[in-house]
Amino acid sequence: MDEISFGTDGWRATLETFTAPRVRAVGQAVATYLRDEGLDAPVAVGYDARETSRGFAEELTRVLCANGFDVLLPERDLPTPLIAHGIVERGLSGALVVTASHNPPTYNGVKFIPADGAPAPPAVMDAVAERLAEPDPLPASEHGTAREVDFVEPHAAAAMDLFERFAEGTDLDGLAVAYDAMHGSGRGVTDALLARAGASIERLRGDRDPTFGGSPPEPAPAHLGELVDRVTAREAAVGGLDDGSGGAASGEPALGIANDGDADRLAVVTPERGYLDENLFFAALYDWLLERDSGPAIRTVSTTYLIDRVAEARGESVREVPVGFKWVAEAMAAHDALVGGEESGGFTVRGHVREKDGVLIALLAAAMHAEEPLDERVDRLLDEHGTVVQDKRSVPCPESEKRRVLDALADAIPGAVAGVAVEDVNTADGFKLLLADGSWLLVRPSGTEPVLRVYGEATDEGRLTTLLEEGVALVEPLV
Repeated sequence: MDEISFGTDGWRATLETFTAPRVRAVGQAVATYLRDEGLDAPVAVGYDARETSRGFAEELTRVLCANGFDVLLPERDLPTPLIAHGIVERGLSGALVVTASHNPPTYNGVKFIPADGAPAPPAVMDAVAERLAEPDPLPASEHGTAREVDFVEPHAAAAMDLFERFAEGTDLDGLAVAYDAMHGSGRGVTDALLARAGASIERLRGDRDPTFGGSPPEPAPAHLGELVDRVTAREAAVGGLDDGSGGAASGEPALGIANDGDADRLAVVTPERGYLDENLFFAALYDWLLERDSGPAIRTVSTTYLIDRVAEARGESVREVPVGFKWVAEAMAAHDALVGGEESGGFTVRGHVREKDGVLIALLAAAMHAEEPLDERVDRLLDEHGTVVQDKRSVPCPESEKRRVLDALADAIPGAVAGVAVEDVNTADGFKLLLADGSWLLVRPSGTEPVLRVYGEATDEGRLTTLLEEGVALVEPLV
């Protein structure tokens, strides 16, 4: 049991550690927790496209059934947000999802989603961890049953309702979208939803490949070269002239969308910028939503202050929370937020489950772009609020050393970074150094990998590079 550790988003580990006996122990812990909470409705068990995921899902199903719970399984690997939506839509006790999200195929993981469809808060995960144990089956006469059900159509219908609410009058007919599933669980789901709304879809890496083509299913610039090439080719084609089909005269797509392995996150690619920084997309999304509705935004401590500037300009507010969508979800409920998101590409909106959803947000991104090219909206926001650039670095650090390094960092905070005074230090999640020129540097432990993250935000690339280099130099000697 000592090898099972619940981090930012469940338990993830390499397959040497992520074994069937330990997975069964997690299943038993969840069954015991649900029973202790007086919950007896069915439980969903979802899984991603990894080679081992269906098998681990079946292990969890057997444990839950042996504890008296009926189990609902999807007919195939599916995006995590579809399972989260299904919990609320069907009134379930919760769900277990076997996924390692964007990690390489040598990893797998499992996350527990409670009955509200939002990520489990720490108190719940602590309660589950306290109940880790070998399976303890009830008599066979008290076992539950398992069956496969459709989680796709109810989610698609809910997404279309939100599309019609926020994008009323916007038509996707003729919008050419290139969709990169990265061989993950978004294939046949995100692209189908976009097509249902009228978009013309070009599919990349749309087959299931448990090895993800040899690279992690993470929608980062380094892994989306083909998608970027397809979309940015529009600018070069016939002077960028539009033929009315939503792409250039050569038929190149006007927008690119990619999902990570379990499609709870997305990346957006535009003709002018190529890969659109998630911070800029978040600001554009919030700005677009505020044209239709009102309410605060929830952002994580690692996310751009451009969100705050958008909010202030429209008389709204922003709440900052630690990294981890569980904190976003909690604050969205507490403040009736219009949107919540994080710099890694996870977002949701009011009226939907409080779990990041790369399928729904892909649809809203297409609606935004159909109304006004995303590049133009982003340009306008930067002209109005000032240029911001952000990036991050990783410093290898064993899990066992993270606490020690952070304790040492507390005594090593400099008075200035890159020649600019440190005006304040935010300790909500690691150490965020707020500098006198409006830039900032953040050091925090990753909740999913054995690294410390160093984030920075500044007004130009040169300044950002200097910030990050000094941040790494500050942390590395402490590891």
